[in-house]
Amino acid sequence: MSAAPELEAGHNHPLGATWDGRGVNFALFSAQAERVELCLFDAATLQEVSRMALPSCTDQVWHGYLAGAQPGLVYGYRVHGPYAPARGLRFNPHKLLLDPYARAFAGAFRWSDAHYGYDTAHAGADLSFDTRDNAASMLKCRVVGPDYDWSGDRAPHTALADSVIYETHVKGYSKLNTALPAELRGSYAGLAHPASIQHLQRLGVTAVELLPVQEFIDEHRLARAGLVNYWGYNSIGFFAPAARYASSADPAREFRDMVKALHAAGIEVILDVVYNHTAEADELGPTLAFRGIDNTSYYRLRDGRCYDDVTGCGNTLNVAHPRVLQLVMDSLRWWVAEMHVDGFRFDLATALAREDGGFDAGAAFLDTLRQDPLLAGVKLIAEPWDIATCETGRFPAGFAEWNDRFRDAARGFWLTGAVGCGEFAARFTASSDLFRHSGRAPQASINFVTAHDGFTLADLVSYQHKHNAANGQANADGNDNNRSINCGVEGPSTDPEVNDLRARHQRVLLATLCLAQGVPMLVAGDELGRGQHGNNNAYCQDNALSWLDWSAGDADLCAFAARLLALRRRHPALRRTGWFDGSPTALEECDILWLARDGNEMTRAQWEDGSNRCFGFRFGRDHPQEHAVLVLMNAGNADLAFVLPPALAAGWLLEIDSTQPALAAGLAGAQVTLPAHGLQVFTSAPGRA
Repeated sequence: MSAAPELEAGHNHPLGATWDGRGVNFALFSAQAERVELCLFDAATLQEVSRMALPSCTDQVWHGYLAGAQPGLVYGYRVHGPYAPARGLRFNPHKLLLDPYARAFAGAFRWSDAHYGYDTAHAGADLSFDTRDNAASMLKCRVVGPDYDWSGDRAPHTALADSVIYETHVKGYSKLNTALPAELRGSYAGLAHPASIQHLQRLGVTAVELLPVQEFIDEHRLARAGLVNYWGYNSIGFFAPAARYASSADPAREFRDMVKALHAAGIEVILDVVYNHTAEADELGPTLAFRGIDNTSYYRLRDGRCYDDVTGCGNTLNVAHPRVLQLVMDSLRWWVAEMHVDGFRFDLATALAREDGGFDAGAAFLDTLRQDPLLAGVKLIAEPWDIATCETGRFPAGFAEWNDRFRDAARGFWLTGAVGCGEFAARFTASSDLFRHSGRAPQASINFVTAHDGFTLADLVSYQHKHNAANGQANADGNDNNRSINCGVEGPSTDPEVNDLRARHQRVLLATLCLAQGVPMLVAGDELGRGQHGNNNAYCQDNALSWLDWSAGDADLCAFAARLLALRRRHPALRRTGWFDGSPTALEECDILWLARDGNEMTRAQWEDGSNRCFGFRFGRDHPQEHAVLVLMNAGNADLAFVLPPALAAGWLLEIDSTQPALAAGLAGAQVTLPAHGLQVFTSAPGRA
């Protein structure tokens, strides 16, 4: 190891490693540390070449300035202090630690018992102390410079009311798409390729919501089993795009190129972000960054030694701490200002809004996020639960939320029969009972039938039970309450009647999603009929089970989904920004009219009849600026006659029949036959007043 260069005092702000054109300022928060060492590495060999103590500590921030240092410099930290797990202190200078503010990483992470701050073979477990150096198998941090040209980039700024969100995995989306060059498949560049974008545009997507792309590692347990964390909910670097999705040597540049290409196509980029926990797991987990820097500040501790785990991942970040809150906010600002993303979906958002008494809609994180001027224009979407609580509808104005009640109602009404007309209607009209408060609009409801977590749409109607043996957990992982059906056969079937019923169910669920008030979120591949062989928790399946198979995609189903979304775009009645108010007596004045099979308004008895599986509704008023939309639904097993409401002018034009997806539009008579497990959509015929 060469002689250490001399560090100047530098500044305690900004945190991280910041190049100013003359050198690099290093600043690391730790309230409990006694000494912090900066370790420098050869950029080519990644061997440690020098080590020096940060010379100053101001307001609990250790800092130093290295004159002449340039972008590309590789570094890490060793933090000295007490090792007293019973008091929450887990300092171990034998462990090279990552900078929580690192913008890029060098090298590869390789699992080793040396990453643990304790002796994994010791009877005292984490109360013991390990002196092995982990640097050889540890990621290192890399200094970056401001070198990207964003000229010409224009964010689409799509109104939430007009948004169609497409949840996708960067790798899984293009990995098997032979229309792309082989070297780009599965990468940021692959998602940005014209062939990838054209599919999104043809479908009618306005935003991609990317499963986690902030740098993450695979759990030790998965590595031992020869598996990986495919979904990415195991973050270790909140400022750096994951290198595994880059086809080039510069993940940040490739990510920015992707954003720029998607923006040029009118598509926004929303990131699924994981600030609720880190990859360091519980008290028996590795020491990689936060734990070794300042464990008592970064994590919520239950009794000093053990972690308060409301995430199911071993730990919970203590976002109530000012410096941890600052880390999260600085990260969000970085992705907006430097990476030009358009919004965030917060994984297990209730964990971020926990104060001493549990979930708090006025928590510091939520208040800080809402008032931040840089983040004011981006989309904020909460997953409103963690493993301890579900708070759907309780987030404040400014947030949209994943609406699990919509998911359950759609499945319960169409598939299992467990949900009646009333509950389904409430969810179909954006769940005003949940979201109509604090000035929130119907777009507070992010509607979904499926998500990355759970059955795909095709599997939802093909499997009664989960089949997760490939995950190596004896089929004990994943949700057992899927509200799914198999249409008489578990898994693949050659029976044409079974397959026809499954196809009907897929189409009617897609129609429900695309026509409901609120914001639809479609999962990548559902429009292609993608299945996962009944695996409803494919988080560790980085293989063809999870990737989109473009060669076997259901083109007819995809075309049907595109028709639905085109209908949604054409008719403002399906994208209301205000809530429905009352039911005026005159039909032509109704914003919404609920219809029984006889063409009259639904009675209370019909609403409360749990066996009633058929009803309809009309959205919108009839005038030149807004044609009405009439939707009829039959979740029963038999075809039924449905009397259309009295025509106000020229009648109703049939636009969609989920049981006959290729059927051309045509003028309907006074009565129609509504097929079993089917949905029909009519619009005001041309020439209506």
